[in-house]
Amino acid sequence: MGFVFLKTTFLAFVFSLVGTSGAYAELSCDDLPDLIGVYLKKHVTFTTITPTVLDRSAETLLRRRDPQRNLLDKTEAEDLLRRLEAGFRNISRGRCDLLLSTHNDFIQYQERGLKGVRTFLSSPKYQVDPNASLILDPKKRKRPEDAETRKRLLETLIHFQISNFLANGQDLEEAKRRVLHRYELRTRRLRELKESQILSSFLNAFASSLDPHSSYLSSDDLEDFRIGMQLSLEGIGVSLSERDGYSVVEQIIPGGAADKLNVLKPQDKIVAVAEHNQIPVDVIDMALRDVVRLIRGKKGTTVTLTVLRKIDEPERFTISIRRDKIDLRQQAAKMKIQSIQRGKMNYKLAILELPSFYGDRDTKERLSSKDVRDLLTSLKNQGVDGLLFDLSRNGGGLLEDAIEISGFFLEDGGIVAVKDNRNRRHVLADPDPKILFSGPMVVLVSRASASAAEILAGALRDYDRAVIVGDRQTFGKGTVQSVFPLRPGLGALRVTTALFFRPGGVSTQKTGVPTHMVIPSLLDIVSFGEAEQPYALPGQRIDAFAGRNFRRSKSNKTYVPIKPKILDKLRDYSMTRIESNKKLQEVVTRLENRRDTAESVLLSDIEEEQATIGAAGGDKNLEGENDNGKDGALTAQADEALSILADLVDLQR
Repeated sequence: MGFVFLKTTFLAFVFSLVGTSGAYAELSCDDLPDLIGVYLKKHVTFTTITPTVLDRSAETLLRRRDPQRNLLDKTEAEDLLRRLEAGFRNISRGRCDLLLSTHNDFIQYQERGLKGVRTFLSSPKYQVDPNASLILDPKKRKRPEDAETRKRLLETLIHFQISNFLANGQDLEEAKRRVLHRYELRTRRLRELKESQILSSFLNAFASSLDPHSSYLSSDDLEDFRIGMQLSLEGIGVSLSERDGYSVVEQIIPGGAADKLNVLKPQDKIVAVAEHNQIPVDVIDMALRDVVRLIRGKKGTTVTLTVLRKIDEPERFTISIRRDKIDLRQQAAKMKIQSIQRGKMNYKLAILELPSFYGDRDTKERLSSKDVRDLLTSLKNQGVDGLLFDLSRNGGGLLEDAIEISGFFLEDGGIVAVKDNRNRRHVLADPDPKILFSGPMVVLVSRASASAAEILAGALRDYDRAVIVGDRQTFGKGTVQSVFPLRPGLGALRVTTALFFRPGGVSTQKTGVPTHMVIPSLLDIVSFGEAEQPYALPGQRIDAFAGRNFRRSKSNKTYVPIKPKILDKLRDYSMTRIESNKKLQEVVTRLENRRDTAESVLLSDIEEEQATIGAAGGDKNLEGENDNGKDGALTAQADEALSILADLVDLQR
């Protein structure tokens, strides 16, 4: 995972016993057995080097060296995988010669590919083939069976890469020059890697074989990680990950520059980056760290991104973003009051939006739990009938704040449990018996609701405290990462050390928190979530640990629990509204079209889409999809969630 800004997940920072002092050093083969030993000692699941770990390590390294699956054919890949597995097995014995020799093989394959690009583009008759067809997702492509099919795949990729430059205003000769330069640069970088950098890639591949969030952070990576954890960093306010050679938008940080423009979306792929009015730099297959450095910059300067988005059909567009610092006022909790009529009753409903569980060690800075407490306290004299808690854009944050805020709606009891690799379970409970709001409550979530947000939603669901609505489930990140700093120069180990569990005993890992009822949203796709990450850990169960207030009744002066009969009626009312809601029905149609879209795409279709966007004079805006309420209006999803809340108030009065 790479970061432009804070990626809000729960992390434990631990000082390692693996040498935190000493002179500045570079990673060596002698270091690897001890470092692998730390992973196996600390990891929540893997404690030994199994055949599965060896196989995954080899697959991961091959995928990262050949992300487009165009350098090696099937036979070559199978042979290299066998050698890589043996090489990873030898690492634990302090021998790296076999793995280092495979690096030379990768160089040869890269040089062969470069030669093929030169030959193909040097032809004076070369023209982009509009009939070129490509399966965009490399994971869904079959590896070429032989040299001829490998050659055809490379040529198809070149057509798409040339088209990308043409779409950005370059002529054909310039586009050819730049594509060739890109392959030359990639080959040169591979040749110039120092041994410590090669070993770093081996160790990172091993860590990634354990689960998606374990990784080796080189000294450069660690510095990027530390910068990414600072809210004050100047940039565009987007967290990125590297996937199949693409820099993929994972999260739009609330209050950041990109958030204010409301154009970028999760899963968008950044394919080129340029300083304002400069020639774009093609970043496909570029190291994520280098992409992040291109995007970062001083406040007030402008960066232009070329973005590839896949919804019904692929579309490519550019967006210019003025770099800025995160506006904490935009990121902070906020609340507004709206009224809804039900029959003769006029209900006063509060909408509380919390973009993240934010906070700082400096007590003078804002803290999400304090802000939410103040907002809920202000409701006491306003005669509010119900509360909509919007977590649909909340990617996580401070675990302690998620627990404390959960307690604002519960009298007592466990909020979340953490279980480590020794099966030790620690229950974190509501720290305060006071309830700040006991009325009817709906929580709006999405696939983007992750980590600490899932802890809060899961607790309120398991205690029957609130109706959970939105996408079919939340993101599904139910793991805890610890960062173990190493001696100067070696960076740090990031290890998944524990799992989160809801009060009912179910882990949030992979399955997230399921909603009681679904409100159509374009984020609600299977490919967006923890379960789609490579080698995601499975979820688990433990004994329930709900507290004494589990399903308290109104007579006990706490909340009225959500009953199955109430949920059935709420679903019926909601489905009737959704069927007649034009915005939400358009979302339903686009979701259905997306499922029916073929995996492969014609280059001519992309070019036609680009021309249509250009003729329209800008980006398309689907009502109910891009409107995120910054102007005060509710999204179509939030509006339906508010209607569900009004129904709940009416049914429970």
